[in-house]
Amino acid sequence: MRAVIVSGGKQYIVNEQDTLDVERIPGEAGTKVTIDEVLLVGEGADVICGTPTVPNAKVEATILEQFRGKKLVVFKMKRRKSYRRKQGHRQELTKIQITKISVGKSAGKKAKSVQEPAKNDKAADGDTKSAEKKSAPKAETSKKKASKS
Repeated sequence: MRAVIVSGGKQYIVNEQDTLDVERIPGEAGTKVTIDEVLLVGEGADVICGTPTVPNAKVEATILEQFRGKKLVVFKMKRRKSYRRKQGHRQELTKIQITKISVGKSAGKKAKSVQEPAKNDKAADGDTKSAEKKSAPKAETSKKKASKS
């Protein structure tokens, strides 16, 4: 089963037993975490789409480790002004492993397939005159010829 979750303002597509790095989640290594912000759950034709989230859907995960990401260099410069600023940044991240994706009983409606629009009943009966639009008769306009003077 697959799910689309929101963590740290970002969306992730996850399967069971996946490991991923997300924005920092408070907790020690080995702590179990439940993510309630599930946007979509399902597999194949059995997909449940939330508006905006799926009610009673949960993704359970285990925190594997807390770590800091790769160092990024933030360099600002304005040419010909002798202005240069160099700053570093390391994002705090959490490595989690998805253990279980579950959907409650009243999880909402399944995604509907696109239906064709209903046809006009009168046109189906063979009465095409009433189904067609009649155009109004055009008024006659007289054209004046330009006379030579």
